[in-house]
Amino acid sequence: MNTVILSSKEIIKDLLLRLPDEMSLQQIAQEIEFVAAVHQGMAELDRGESVSIEQIQKELPSWITR
Repeated sequence: MNTVILSSKEIIKDLLLRLPDEMSLQQIAQEIEFVAAVHQGMAELDRGESVSIEQIQKELPSWITR
């Protein structure tokens, strides 16, 4: 499988081409933030910076507010 590495600008260009024309600037910004977060997470995984499911299960209760 060939992996094509796109620049950040190319990623955003591709995203913008696929989004509906009627999206607001705020919605577009949210989409960009989401894509950036996914790419950051994938880069962290590539560097071996992952968190075990056990650690997440331990910390999850503190993330939930009531």
